Formats: sequence, C-alpha cells, structure tokens
Amino acid sequence: MSNKQAKALLSVSLLLTDALLVTLGFALGYWLRATIPLPAQPESFVPLSAYTPVWFVYVVSVLVAFYLYRLYHMRRASSRVDQAYTIAAAVSIGTLLQVAVVELLLKNTLFADYPRGILIYAWLTTILLVILGREMHRRLVMRFRRRGVACDRVLIVGSGEIARAIVQKIQLAPDLGYRVVGIIHDADRRELLGVPVVGDESRLSEAVDEYEVDEVIIALPEASSLKLLQLTSAAQRGRVSIKVYPDLFQIMAGGVTIDDLGGLPLLDVRDVALHGWKLSLKRGLDVFGAVAGLVLLSPFMLLTALLVRLSSPGPVFICQERMGLDGRRFYMVKFRSMRQDAEVEGPGWTVENDPRITRLGAWMRAKDWDEILQLINVLLGDMSLVGPRPERPVYVERFQQSIPRYMERHREKAGMTGWAQVNGLRGDTSIVERTKYDLWYIENWSIWLDLRIIIRTIIQIIFR
Repeated sequence: MSNKQAKALLSVSLLLTDALLVTLGFALGYWLRATIPLPAQPESFVPLSAYTPVWFVYVVSVLVAFYLYRLYHMRRASSRVDQAYTIAAAVSIGTLLQVAVVELLLKNTLFADYPRGILIYAWLTTILLVILGREMHRRLVMRFRRRGVACDRVLIVGSGEIARAIVQKIQLAPDLGYRVVGIIHDADRRELLGVPVVGDESRLSEAVDEYEVDEVIIALPEASSLKLLQLTSAAQRGRVSIKVYPDLFQIMAGGVTIDDLGGLPLLDVRDVALHGWKLSLKRGLDVFGAVAGLVLLSPFMLLTALLVRLSSPGPVFICQERMGLDGRRFYMVKFRSMRQDAEVEGPGWTVENDPRITRLGAWMRAKDWDEILQLINVLLGDMSLVGPRPERPVYVERFQQSIPRYMERHREKAGMTGWAQVNGLRGDTSIVERTKYDLWYIENWSIWLDLRIIIRTIIQIIFR
C-alpha cells in the first residue's frame, strides 16, 4: 500500500467512524430519554425506527458541521483539549442545524414532535462518543506513522541550527508522520544528523520531483524576502506543502495588533492581552483554583511533608527568592527535593540525574509535586496558576544580557505552569525557546487558554 493510499484510507476511516458514532449517539439519546424520567417520564414512545428521517438529518448535519470546523483536516500535533472543544462546538452547531432543517422540512408531522429530551441526550452522548472515537483513531494513526506508513516525505532547506532542530524534532517524534528524505544547502557537507544533503538551492525543483516530496520546510530565518520568494517558487510543485520558519520580526509580531495615529495605521508588536477586566477575571480563577487545590490536596500535602521529613535530614519546606511581575522579588515556597547541603557552594542549575536530588525528590520533581505548595503564593497574589515560570534573580540577571526581550516575561505574574511547560519546555531546556513561548502567551492571553493549559498540565502530570 502506497503512502497516498494509506492516508486516503485513514481519512475515509475517520469519516466512517464519525458517522457511526453520531448514529450511535442519536440511538443512545433515544434510549436514555426512554429510560431516565427527566424532565418527566414520557407517556408513550414510538419505536426508534419511526424517527429515521430525523435521525438521518441529525447525522448529516453533524458531519457537515465537522467539515466546516475543519475536523477532517488531519493535523499533526493538535491538542486533545482543543479537539474536544472543537468537537463540542461542531456537535452543537450540527444539532441546531438539524432542528432548523426538521422545522422547515418536516413541520406538522410526527417527526417535528419528537421528544426534545432526545435532542439533549443525543447532543451529550454524541460529543462523548466522538471524542472517544477520535482518540482511538488518533492512536491508530500514530501506530501507522511509527511504522513509516502514511508519512509525508519532507525536504528541508538549510543546515544551520534551525534546520538541525527541525530534523531532531522529526526524528524524536515519529508520531508526527514526517520522514526527512533530504536537505538542500549550499555548504559542502554530505549529511546532517544522518540525513543526506541532496544538493544546493539550484537543485530544489529537481529534488522535489526526484524524491516525491510532500512538504518543503525552509529553515533559513535570516534569508531575505527575495530569496524566500525564489525558494518558494522553486518548491511549488503540484500539491507540495511549503512551510517557512519565521524570522525574528515574525516572532515579535506574533501578537500584532493594529493601532492608529490620527488615521495613520501603526502596527503594535508589544501589546499585552491581559488588562482591564481580564485581570479581575484571571485573579478570580487564581483564587478559586488556589483555595480548591489547598482544601482538596491538604491531606496529601501533610503526607508529603511527613515523608520529606523522614526521608532525609533537613527542613520540609524551602523558600527561594524568585522574580515575578514587574521584576519584583518574592519568596516561592516548595517541598524540599534536594539534600540539605545542595547549595553550600551557591545556586546551581538542576540537570538530569542530578546527584543532589533525593530519591523522594526525584519522584516529586517528575510529577511537579514539589511545586504544589505554590498554591499559597497564588492565593497571596505573588503568582498565578498560569504564567511564565519565575526564575531566581541570579539567573534573570544573566539571561537578560544574552536573550532579547527576556525581561518582557515579567509583564505578567509568574505562574505555576505555563505555555512553555505544556509544550515540553520544562527543566533543563532552552531558555531562548521558553522565552518565545512565554512572550506568545503574554500577547495572546485568554481565559480559555489558561483553562487549556491547566487541563493539559494535569493530563501530562498523570501520564508523564
């Protein structure tokens, strides 16, 4: 089976799976309404087969909504939380579309008078079934991709640090469904991380055809606009997808907004999304989350304190000076996860398999449980549930001298978790990359983004 046939088969199987689960959702909604006396026990029920036209309209309406919401566009690294939200929205729109069609085409018939309880139950069951079905299909696709089936053949233009990072990302994540077939670059080298260099930029068009490339990634962030246009034009072949790694200005303009000066348009690339009433909304979420967490998790915190005390000599808690909103310093509280003498020679960056970490501390750090006491900092207002992770002042002074825009992370409160952390940038990872993610979060904040990050953090902690 060829790659194209495998991808077509997976797309068709997704459509058929959705159709089957939406059909089952309606049938399950009928059964629940007949079984559960809410809002009241129905006086009589006609057979399910009598609602076949309504059933058919429901399935078609929901599938149309799925198409309009681009749920059949096979994304490679979509968030489960985002997908669940999109599915819920699409099913809701499909349900409303079904009601409209039934009212218009089947008015004054038996079908227009079917119990509205079926509608509610079918809506709920369809959302749950489709989410579960999509997760099963997702795992099937991942299994195919790990075996090299249904993968896109990728050609990378460039061989610098950015190109190296892209190749590493693809090699370490076979679930993405990419296979790098070659690299285009002018430098005199034969391979990069085991991937052959197949020629210079003058051979780009030939290489796309020769290696049957599905996608071209241009990893030249400092290339001129003219050069990017030339490369893009050379790579355009049939249905070949072309992606360009952003340059510094595009990264800065991630949260661009349009302002004006007396009618003269200006681009604002330093906007902060969190201001006004949104601050009160975020603070309300922080207080609610902190209080709920401290109350519900207090027995486990007491048990952890006892275990820390018994596992190694030293205090149960540590208070480290960190830098938060507007560069103000505060003391962040944590469970002690290192030996008592871990920093007798001064603060040191934690690395993998750090010998200073205790056995219990290693488990707590793996689950981020040592940081759960920061709920106290959130309640006091020093931190937020979500935001850029706070660093110690000694590191902040070092990073701000070498990383552009680093201090702009402090335009918002520091957080227990953040956009960088849920995207894999935690622990001993690139500070430059973390800064990019933190700035994107600051410029694109929304309450839904915070909830999404919290949910993803919980899921990652459980399954890490």
